[in-house]
Amino acid sequence: MSGGASGSGGAAGREPVQEFFSIGEVCELTGLKPHVLRYWESQFRFLNPAKNRSGNRVYQRKEVETILLVKQLLYTEKYTIEGARQKVEEARKGGELRQAARGALHLETLVGLEDELRQLLRYIETGERPADELPDDAAANGAGRRTRGGTADGAVAATAAGGAGAEAGSHR
Repeated sequence: MSGGASGSGGAAGREPVQEFFSIGEVCELTGLKPHVLRYWESQFRFLNPAKNRSGNRVYQRKEVETILLVKQLLYTEKYTIEGARQKVEEARKGGELRQAARGALHLETLVGLEDELRQLLRYIETGERPADELPDDAAANGAGRRTRGGTADGAVAATAAGGAGAEAGSHR
């Protein structure tokens, strides 16, 4: 990982919370492609990741949460870019941006869990194994493509919300 793991380890045995993410890590966590993130940076002035010495984008955790909010507004609630920009600006002015971004994070996590539960139910009903649980030889032949439910949605919640088992109000 190019982003350093930092943050307070609080309780013994708890892993540090990752504070910085590369564009590849953000893409994996959000399900978006790099060109979409770069385009959004040109459209939303509040999405302005720092760049490291090599010129690579480095996103902070709060930016990842905001990206998930923008994704929810555009893809789920069907806002236009201008409408999403206004909605985020209203939340920012009202001091509710972080809460709205966390809500989007939680919604994304729930959608991922719902997909995983549907796969599990399909397996119980038909015996059809989910694509991400196929044997290695089937995965090598292309049959093991991961579905949305098999992506890092749970990792988004654990990483962006402060680590596995962290309470929503336990970070800054």
